[in-house]
Amino acid sequence: MEPLVSILIPAFNAQATIADTLASAVRQTWRRKEIIVVDDGSRDRTRSVAGAFAGDGVRVVTQENQGAAAARNTAFSSSAGDYIQWLDADDLMAPDKIAVQLDALNDRSSRERTVLSGSWGRFFHRPSRASFAPSGLWSDLTPLEWLLRKMEQNTYMQTATWLVPRAVSEAAGPWDTRLLGDDDGEYFCRVLLQCDRVRFVPDAKVFYRMSGSGSLSYIGHSDRKMEAQLRSMRLHIAYVRSLDDGDRARNACVTYLQNWLINFYPERPDLVEEASELARTLGGDLKRPRFSWKYSGLAATLGASAAKRAQILLPRLRWSLVAHWDRMMFRLREESL
Repeated sequence: MEPLVSILIPAFNAQATIADTLASAVRQTWRRKEIIVVDDGSRDRTRSVAGAFAGDGVRVVTQENQGAAAARNTAFSSSAGDYIQWLDADDLMAPDKIAVQLDALNDRSSRERTVLSGSWGRFFHRPSRASFAPSGLWSDLTPLEWLLRKMEQNTYMQTATWLVPRAVSEAAGPWDTRLLGDDDGEYFCRVLLQCDRVRFVPDAKVFYRMSGSGSLSYIGHSDRKMEAQLRSMRLHIAYVRSLDDGDRARNACVTYLQNWLINFYPERPDLVEEASELARTLGGDLKRPRFSWKYSGLAATLGASAAKRAQILLPRLRWSLVAHWDRMMFRLREESL
């Protein structure tokens, strides 16, 4: 019998995008699937929009607002699938995404401990314009090699690319509700600790909708998000060292700390010192974060805080302009159809 796939969708105030997301889930060519939406206390029409898909086999579970990680835990506890497909309420999957991943498992004896990933591209409003940028994670890898490349190359795999056997998901444990912005990164580290290999399937495509400062992963100047980010980083490092504590692993962890240090500097010197002390225990030494050439002059004249604000705000402004233009093109195309 074909395995059952659970497509699990946490949703909060997602009325503008969830219909397209659900349509991409319903259209999956893999026949045996269940689709579960957890409405995490939305204050808009998310629940009613999702409920309109009931005839397509979509089940909607509601709860008081507890955050994305808690909503994912509720979704998993409500599911029965042999494989778990996570999908955020504004992202999309190609119709054959799940099918081509499961078809790639030609060795049936390895299915229980193989997790699958795929390619993903960013878009604003037009999926047809999605930009796919391969990274060092776009290949078949051992769990340790995957984690080392993530740290060394400062890259990641988007949440919806993964297809995970239920046994691996259960062994990994629940999503960590303490983490506010990097809960997916930390969770999939634990998934990797429980699997034997990562099988990359290039034709399994996911479309990631860019949401800028509205994204859960956006840290900005939030003290709570900075603290949660450092907690996630400590966990990442512990997971890597549980697999290997050699020179390459330690150096990768120091590189990881260095790349993310700018998120705490200069607002939280206490977190900078915590990260620096962690690097010292790994045999490394963190350098004071440097601003890119665009903002280094500003840092020299007005200080690091002003340069940090500019480095955050100006890309957001540029992103808003590009997103606005793409929205106009999307609406013009819709009106012409």
